This record gives sequence, structure tokens and C-alpha cells, in this order.
Amino acid sequence: MNITHENSREAILAAARKAAQARGYNGLNFRELAKEVGIKPASIYYHFPSKADLGVAVARRYWEDTKANLESMRIETPDPLTCLHRYPEIFRRSLENSNRLCLGSFMSAEYDDLPDAVKREVQTFTDINVGWLNTIISRMNSTSSQDIGRAQAIFAAVSGAQLMARSRSDISLFDQIIENYRNIGLLG
Repeated sequence: MNITHENSREAILAAARKAAQARGYNGLNFRELAKEVGIKPASIYYHFPSKADLGVAVARRYWEDTKANLESMRIETPDPLTCLHRYPEIFRRSLENSNRLCLGSFMSAEYDDLPDAVKREVQTFTDINVGWLNTIISRMNSTSSQDIGRAQAIFAAVSGAQLMARSRSDISLFDQIIENYRNIGLLG
């Protein structure tokens, strides 16, 4: 595959991610994506033979990027409490980007209508987040047997805060809810 083909594939993935964060899996329309990228719709099929293949690639890239971001955060922020306080930043960035929703959250809402391969990638996104949170919480409180439950609660709470803020196009609402979580001890 030459550079042009790889650049096309990356441009398609970037456009598809943007569309999926705005409109979910159903927002992956080959004709619209081709127009945005500046290629013929048939060219998308060269890289992604079906919508399901594109959905898998977009969701996988999303969780891979999230995993890398979380790992960077953990390395940059060795104090587990500070790291936990920074966790909502990942969800906030989607809101900062034209009031978009986390791709994992959007696709989770469409779960029943997703192809099985896409479902697995969406589940992996959740598993990556909950596993990372569990690791951070365990570093804070090595004797707790409730770490996984707390990690799940934090993931669900932060995802929910993002959903509420998006529905009102109000990023300050996200910040307020996250601050409330900190005040009641969920994030620290």
C-alpha cells in the first residue's frame, strides 16, 4: 500500500470518527464521508468493504487512542489521586470539539443495532476505561475489595455527565457535575 492509500485510509477514519461522535454508528454514511474526504464513495470500499468494517476500525482506533491517552496520563501524573482527578479530561475533550460525545458512549446507546464485531470494540472501550480506573483506585487504596465497582461507577458517572452537558450544549455543566463528584468523594 502506498502513502496515498494510507493517507486516504487515515482521512476516512478521521472523518468517520467525527461523524460517529456527532451522529453515532448510523452517521457512518459512505457517500457523505467520501464527500468530506474528497474521494469517490467506491474508494471507501477499497479500505472498508462494509459499514461494519468501518465501524470496527473507527471504534478500535478510538479505544486504542483512549488507552494511549490514559497511559500517558498515568505516566505524567504519578500521584493516583491527581490522576483520578484528571480522568474526566478525556470526556471533556469531546465536548470541547463541537459538543461531540464520546464515541464509546454514543455507540453504546446504539448497542442493540450494532454488528457483533462493532459491539466487541465498544465493550473493549468500556473495559479499557474501567480497567485503568481500577488500577488507579487500587494504587490509592490497596486494601479495598470494591475497586472494580467504584471504577464502573466512575466511568458511568463521567459518561453520564458528558451526556447531560451535551444535551444542553453546556460544557460548564460538565465541569459542575465533575466538581460535585469530587466533593462527594467519587473522584477522590
